[in-house]
Amino acid sequence: MIKSLDHLVLTTRDVKKCIDFYTRVLGMKLETFGQGRQALRFGEQKINIHDQGTQTDAYAAHPTPGSLDLCFLADRPLDEVIAQLRTAGVPIELGPVARTGARFAILSVYVRDPDQNLIEISEPAQSV
Repeated sequence: MIKSLDHLVLTTRDVKKCIDFYTRVLGMKLETFGQGRQALRFGEQKINIHDQGTQTDAYAAHPTPGSLDLCFLADRPLDEVIAQLRTAGVPIELGPVARTGARFAILSVYVRDPDQNLIEISEPAQSV
């Protein structure tokens, strides 16, 4: 019944810090839609940004900043991701470590966004 993920909603305490992290550090593109709503686009997906103090007509029962655990596949080697994270001053909490992805084995590093969501950035693992 479900084909793919279209978007998800990230609840944040600070919209400006959130946008800065996801655009400057992770390279996502900011877009505005609807009546001034904002989203972060990457590939064929997007993350809609929801300020914790704003309610819309459809929202989670308990939207909470810092409750997400997301895994992204990188568009470049993990070594380059690590270098970019270091340049941006983003500490790596864990990794690189081997993990099991949705489609294949992955090698991942873990960081935190400004709301303390756990962000996993991965590349396909090399067969041994």
